[in-house]
Amino acid sequence: MSTPDLSPQALNKAMLEAVEFIHAEGWDASPTLFALVPSSLLADQLTDAEDSPLTLVVQDNLPQNLEAGSEALADYVSRLAWPAEIAGVVLAQEITFRDTTGDAQPQPARLFSGVLRSEAELTLLQIRPTDEELAERGPFAEDEIELRGGPTVAPGVIAALRYGLEQDPAEFDVD
Repeated sequence: MSTPDLSPQALNKAMLEAVEFIHAEGWDASPTLFALVPSSLLADQLTDAEDSPLTLVVQDNLPQNLEAGSEALADYVSRLAWPAEIAGVVLAQEITFRDTTGDAQPQPARLFSGVLRSEAELTLLQIRPTDEELAERGPFAEDEIELRGGPTVAPGVIAALRYGLEQDPAEFDVD
């Protein structure tokens, strides 16, 4: 079974849902991997499948020793072979980000990287606000989510995720 071609807008919507999910979990979290399943395949289990073309499915079986930004994490996600029903994947991880456009100090951030089989890809970055920034913004400041994005933010992560989508799971079956 093959997945339908999905637009970059479908990936955008799924990425924003991943951002909201991770944001609700709070900072200082382990990497989280999501499979993106066409909602039409899950219509029997979902009440609002028509609202979003893709449904996020959290992959709860990530090894605990995988650290964000590590080669071990990149190696792990590139070795996954996703079945044809999976339209794409999203990896969320906390990193240290340094803005190369100025003299800024490295800052904690969340990196969201997503790819679809249809070649769409997206990387989003959420900088962790400092305690001073939160105090200035008021009592609901932690609810605010500011995102940056761009094609050159994490090309290695995108390549690792894409590689996993290109693998044939049948080659990994053990008899």
